[in-house]
Amino acid sequence: MHNTVKNLLDIDNNIKVYLNKLNINNNPKIVAVSKTFKIDKILPLIEYGHVDYGENKVQEAVEKWTEIKKINSKVRLHMIGKLQTNKVKFAVQIFDYIHSVDSEKLAKKIADEQNKINKKIKIFLQVNIGDENQKSGINKNDVKQLVSYCKEIDLDLIGLMCIPPANIDPEVYFEEMNKLNKTLELSELSMGMSSDFLLAAKHLSTYVRVGSSIFGQRF
Repeated sequence: MHNTVKNLLDIDNNIKVYLNKLNINNNPKIVAVSKTFKIDKILPLIEYGHVDYGENKVQEAVEKWTEIKKINSKVRLHMIGKLQTNKVKFAVQIFDYIHSVDSEKLAKKIADEQNKINKKIKIFLQVNIGDENQKSGINKNDVKQLVSYCKEIDLDLIGLMCIPPANIDPEVYFEEMNKLNKTLELSELSMGMSSDFLLAAKHLSTYVRVGSSIFGQRF
């Protein structure tokens, strides 16, 4: 068995064991964050049957995944990085999920471009849960308004996403995100990375975004 497949299965098993101990019923999907890794590093996972992959640059995703998606219709590609409006046209062609919508302008552009090609992309709103100046994401007090707007323009909004502040216990932020998601009656939640996916799963994240723990360190 290839290393990356073993790592993926270990992570999946760790989540199951951890949640089982806490008696929490949740089975999050693992988005294998394949950004910066060459396709030969990713192929063993694709061949194994893993379907969810995360990229943060549109150009890189187009170059890496266009051919693969033609031959493997099961692969689901997640845009997890900041998306500029001038890249939306290309993003909607290759991605199935966008985790980083944080403005009406971006939401509108996605709606317009996906309508042109008759595609429905699943959308997460990125919340700046730690209220950090340097981070993307919408302020939590403005989320409700953006949710209403997305519904108005007929986006397939499925949940919220966050990247909590580094070097602080993320659990309080995960808990707050889970409450916010429930208040808004959204079904999916995208949070948790290599360092904190277990805690995210505990607070009912349905998509965890794990890269280095699967593929190894980026150089």
